[in-house]
Amino acid sequence: MSRISYSFYHFYRKGGRFVARSARLESGFQDRLIANLKTIFPGCMVFKMDQRQGIPDLLILYGKKWASLECKKSARAKRQPNQEYYVGKMNEMSFSRFISPENKEEVLDELRKTLQP
Repeated sequence: MSRISYSFYHFYRKGGRFVARSARLESGFQDRLIANLKTIFPGCMVFKMDQRQGIPDLLILYGKKWASLECKKSARAKRQPNQEYYVGKMNEMSFSRFISPENKEEVLDELRKTLQP
């Protein structure tokens, strides 16, 4: 499989043709997740965190509780150095998880239980 990238699309060669795939998959997943979080937790504040290496992507503040989520476009997506450390450290303090389309419902169920008043 050969790959050519232009702007926001990756073109993969499958068989005799090229197939376009958005390079913004993680970003699109993250945007939909933020909207979903605001529906599940009315009045919550969701912050996109600084892109420092390893810091989770999202910080969720709800009432007197907080959580962080590291978004991945798939469960098999590569984890950057220090991500395991920061997700683990923040989970010791409150709640932190890696979230992808494959485990989204499971993580959101755990998050609901954690952030319940």
